[in-house]
Amino acid sequence: MAFLGQLYGRAPALLTDLYQLTMAYAHWHNGGHEREAVFHLFFRDAPFDNGFAIACGVETVLDYVERMRFEAADIDYLATLEDTAGNPLFARGFLDYLADLRFSVDIDAVPEGTAVFAHQPMLRVRGPILQAQLLETVLLNLMNFPTLVATKAARIAHAAGDDPVLDFGLRKAQGIDGGVSASRAAYIGGCAGTSNVLAGQLFGIPVSGTHAHGWVMAFDDEIDAFDAYADALPDNCIFLVDTYDTVQGVENAIRAGRRLRAAGHEMAGIRLDSGDLAELSRTARRMLDAAGFESTRIAASSSLDERVIADLRARGAPIVLWGVGTQLTTAQPDAALDGVYKLAAIRNDDGRWSYRMKLSDTPGKLTRPGVHQVRRFLDEEGAPVADLLFDEAAPETAWAGDTADGARAFDPDAPHRDLLQPALEGGARVAEAPVLAAVRGHARGEFAAFRARPDYPVLVDRYLDESTNALHAWLRERIERGAAAAPESEAREV
Repeated sequence: MAFLGQLYGRAPALLTDLYQLTMAYAHWHNGGHEREAVFHLFFRDAPFDNGFAIACGVETVLDYVERMRFEAADIDYLATLEDTAGNPLFARGFLDYLADLRFSVDIDAVPEGTAVFAHQPMLRVRGPILQAQLLETVLLNLMNFPTLVATKAARIAHAAGDDPVLDFGLRKAQGIDGGVSASRAAYIGGCAGTSNVLAGQLFGIPVSGTHAHGWVMAFDDEIDAFDAYADALPDNCIFLVDTYDTVQGVENAIRAGRRLRAAGHEMAGIRLDSGDLAELSRTARRMLDAAGFESTRIAASSSLDERVIADLRARGAPIVLWGVGTQLTTAQPDAALDGVYKLAAIRNDDGRWSYRMKLSDTPGKLTRPGVHQVRRFLDEEGAPVADLLFDEAAPETAWAGDTADGARAFDPDAPHRDLLQPALEGGARVAEAPVLAAVRGHARGEFAAFRARPDYPVLVDRYLDESTNALHAWLRERIERGAAAAPESEAREV
């Protein structure tokens, strides 16, 4: 098992909120736990005002769902939980049911690294409602943070152009799994490597690093620190030059570099970690070139993000290697992706879909009913021209969406790709996991293509829009009549 198995030894079944288990119990208790349902996982707003996000975490989701089991220790713990009256929270029969549970849901997912827009599903889960509901918390946990970091990494890598960006953020990450997840997502988003050795082991991501200020401070003189490091690692020397005085540090790096060269090795680079990086890098470049170290690279760290990197490059800073830590791994300034997981349809006993939607007075929180798919239409060269969200379960599709300038129609047989692809069928993986480097390449291409299209059309099929409006009006009418049922439980059948 990749990642989860190597890090935890299993896919932990109790990685969920308690109310997912209490709802599952209520479905089981009332005998409705096998009803077929459809849930969509999507985000309401793209992070960083980016317009879209890079979907990440899909392979971890598939691995989790395929392998998740309630183990004996999980069942024993759940048996200790009590309700407010002091009675067992869960009946023994339900705990036995969980012990035997194997997920049989179907999951359709966008390929990892795909550019997705707000309200477009990244995952569509279809299967017994108990199982589909039980997955809500863990799927959001496994998708939201990686998607956020992959999008941040893509922005940073885009700002750096052809220069490599390294993930240096492990020490500022939110825990072990946060650090590992962030390193994987950062690589998918476009980072060339990571300082995180565990991520290198788990995922095959190239690892890289220099040395810390503590190494320099362990010696009486900076030059002694550089020489000692060079003696140990003569072909891996990127000297951190700002422990005391940056210009003096560059001079000492040149002295150490000359000793390396005399021994048949070359100084790979220097790293700047504070001060005016633009001015210091220009000074360092002049000093290195004058000393005959024209091929020695200048790396920089120090609170970098896409805006700082873009500004430094615009100012002509001769930095060619970027180490990005806190801003990347914690995805600043956005604390989280606004991802949600919502029920959209449930199958009646007669086989018809009964549509469901959540109402809200908060803009953006109203959900659309149906069984959603996103069709990305392409031009003759295979480049995207427009996205259309439609309902696969609807009796007909308009293949047209409304824009500010009027309706835009599509030929359903025109070149296209449907973003949601079968990933799990009956709880089993449909295909082998893609190579991570291929996912990274796909993500970089997607980001570049859509970054260049801020006006890219993202449309909703007219019939899906009409279905949403009709169900919304019907629910509002029932509320006004004082219907006892909550709006979320109301539906129209199709």
